Formats: sequence, C-alpha cells, structure tokens
Amino acid sequence: MGARCSKFSICWFHSHLKASVLESSDLENGGKGEKNAWPSFGEFSLEQLKVATSGFSSDNIVSEHGEKAPNVVYKGKLDNDRWVAVKRFNKFAWPDSRQFLEEAKAVGSLRSERLANLIGCCCEGDERLLVAEFMPNETLAKHLFHWENQPMKWAMRLRVALYLAQALEYCSSKGRALYHDLNAYRILFDNDGNPSLSCFGLMKNSRDGKSYSTNLAFTPPEYLRTGRVTPESVVYSFGTLLLDLMSGKHIPPSHALDLIRGKNFLMLMDSALEGHFSNEDGMELVRLASRCLQYEARERPNAKSLVISLMSVQKEAEVPSHVLMGIPHGTASSKQPLSLTPFGEACMRIDLTAIHEILEKMGYKDDEGIANELSFQMWTSQMQETLNSKKHGDTAFRAKDFATAIDCYTRFIDGGTIVSPTVYARRCLSYLMNDRPQEALGDAMQAQVVSPQWPTALYLQATCLFSLGMEGDAQETLKDGTNLEAKRSKN
Repeated sequence: MGARCSKFSICWFHSHLKASVLESSDLENGGKGEKNAWPSFGEFSLEQLKVATSGFSSDNIVSEHGEKAPNVVYKGKLDNDRWVAVKRFNKFAWPDSRQFLEEAKAVGSLRSERLANLIGCCCEGDERLLVAEFMPNETLAKHLFHWENQPMKWAMRLRVALYLAQALEYCSSKGRALYHDLNAYRILFDNDGNPSLSCFGLMKNSRDGKSYSTNLAFTPPEYLRTGRVTPESVVYSFGTLLLDLMSGKHIPPSHALDLIRGKNFLMLMDSALEGHFSNEDGMELVRLASRCLQYEARERPNAKSLVISLMSVQKEAEVPSHVLMGIPHGTASSKQPLSLTPFGEACMRIDLTAIHEILEKMGYKDDEGIANELSFQMWTSQMQETLNSKKHGDTAFRAKDFATAIDCYTRFIDGGTIVSPTVYARRCLSYLMNDRPQEALGDAMQAQVVSPQWPTALYLQATCLFSLGMEGDAQETLKDGTNLEAKRSKN
C-alpha cells in the first residue's frame, strides 16, 4: 500500500498535477486504458464460469430478452475481481466445436476501445460460451426508447453514431466487416458512459435458427433476396440506427424514407430534441441515413466515409460522456459499494464544512512523534516565531478564516524545522475553501509522504480529485483510504 501511494504522489508532483487520464487517438489500445487493460484472449473452464455467474443464476441474467432467449447473457465476476459478460449459447448453435473455437479466437484477437472486447470462451461437451468485457450502464435501446430520467441529448446521439461508425471501421480494417443483426440492443455503455459495440454480433452464429433480424421490416433487402450478409448489409443496419437516434423510436426504414422524400424530415425528429439541434445538423444526419438505406447495396457508403461524415457534426466534444448521459461516474453497478466512514462520506460529497469539523476534532493526535517534538521545541526560543505561525494558523482555521490560515501555515511550513502532516491537511482544506484544488492536492499528497499510513491524507486527496473532476482517480483513492482506515482499526 505504501509503495503504491508513494509512487502515486511522486507522479503527481512531477506532472504538476496534470490529468492522469491517458489520451490516445489510436483505438487499438488493448482495452480502455492502462487500468482496465485486458489480457489476451484465453479459454475458460465451464467450472470457472459457473463460479463467476453463481451457477448461471437467473439473478445474473442481463440480456434484454431474459431467461427464455435461445442465447442468454449473464453478468459474472472472475476470481481477479473483474466483471464480465458471459454469453451461453443454446445446445444447437455451434455443433462444430472447432468452428466455434476458430471464430471465437478470430474475434478475440480484436482490441478496440470502441468494442466490448471478447476476452475468452469455453467449449466443453455441448457447452459453448463467450466471455466479454462487462458494460455496466445498459444498452442504447434502454437509454433511447425506455429512458426514465432524461431523454438522450443531441450531442450524445451524435457521439453514439460516431463511435459506432469507428467500431465498424476498425472491425472492417481487421477483416471482420460482417456484423450480425446490428441494432440498439448491441450498443452498450461502459462505466464512463461511452458507447461500445458488443463483440457478440461479430460471431458467425452457426445453425442458430434465427434470421438476420427478428423484424423483417428492418432487414436489408439483399438479405431477404439471398439470405447472405454483406458489409453493405451492416451499413443498411447502421442507417436504421441513425433513424433510431434521430427519432427516439424504432421506425421502419420504408416509413422513414417516405417522410424524407416528402421533405418532412422534421417529423422524424424526437420531439424531446426540439430546440436542441440545428436544421443543418438534422438534415446532415437525414442525408447520411438515406445513403445508408439505399436499396442497391453498392450505393451505400462504407464505414470509413461514415466516420468522416460524422466527425464534422460532433457537438460538445469536450464534455465527458457520463455527463451528457447523466450517469453518476465511478458508481456504476460493476463496482461494489464502499462502506464509507463519516469522513469518507463527507469527502465523496465534497462537503467541506463537514470535513472542517472532523479535522478540528481530530486535532494533532495523528502527528506521530510530532507532539513530543513540538513540546520540546517550545523551550527553544528561536523556534517561537515558527510555532506562533502554527498557533495563529490554528486560531484562524477554527474561526474559518481560511485565507489567514493559509498564510500562517505557509510560514510554519516554510520554516522547515518541523514537519506536520496535520498542518498540511489543514492547509489543504483551507485551499479547497478558497477554490484552489490543485494546491490542495499537493498538500494532501505531501501529508501522505510525511505519514504514509495516515488515512486522512488519502481522504483529502480524494476530495481534491473529486473537485478537479477526476472521479475515477478519486474513487480509487477513496477506496484506498477506506481500506487503510479499516486496517488500522483492526490493529
């Protein structure tokens, strides 16, 4: 624990408190950043997946069609505490085990931040299972058609379209251009609220007994003629998804095209979006959907041109997806809730008044060895000025005069003779009270350097990170502080 904290602190100081989120335009990043990187594709035993899903309990079913669906998806937890989605096929879907393994390995070789990546499979006896990243924030269908709190914002709908096009372009570049039954249930939202394309649709579902689409009104015309899926068929389905995103409903393409031809495109648009998009942007999406839904497959655009077209209409690109979606960040169902102390609760709420009361009551009792040193130094006349600065700082801190507290504590710290983690903690809160979270974070980390086993330093770091909008790092640090406090209370 101490080694991790020390490394974390040093990194923060040397980066001058820059954001730790990894930025990359390369979608082939081996998963969603370093912290969530998945290992290469592997095989699981049936027993492992039984344990992960609590014996394939019906309580763990997450697929939209529930227990009666031919292929059921379960939420599971591996022994390394990773959450996964486990798809269990019916007994007749893949009679040829070798074909199943070849397909799974081919799809499992893909790695993109635009996919819910396939990380493994199981092939034992008649059992055929796939294991993928778990996406905790449900499907596009849920957020678009069955929303409870707010309709999906225009900027987020444009982002979904772009990310989906990027996923298809990536798959196409890797020789997996065919996607089976692309629809709003295949688009899933991760813990950050970013949309990802389910990898399950990339599998050739041998002898599954299902057509390309469960609704013929949405099936590409060439599939009805030949029974074959082509890359152009996938683009047709992408066009139906653009209609979903514009309308907030599942409109049959023939009906939508009639409205478009009659120049009644505004009748297509979701009434909840009124006043939130320009006619030019609406028309651009309509034109793109029309091109995707062309009867002749050769007249449809490819995935690369879809990406180029959608890049030009993006809005609010700097706003994180979880904000646009209204999803609490770092508290999605993939994480077990923390049992927080009152201090932890106050930090998570960024309740500075409550934190002030707690720090005041704590006093200096956690300054290991500092109290005795202070008592001794009181007898040394040349230290009197430094100690007076601390005393005046404490008086100002109690009186909630945080600007004065900062000045006094700074003189004490700059004296350099006595190092007190509590003074750093109090100056940290004073900085937060003055809306200076970066300086506050520096103090919280310095307190941890001085006293590595002090939970208060981690709690205050979490508060600073929350204030800086870095919810992911804040949640991790809050968890570390909670675990450290629990460990100390046992000793």
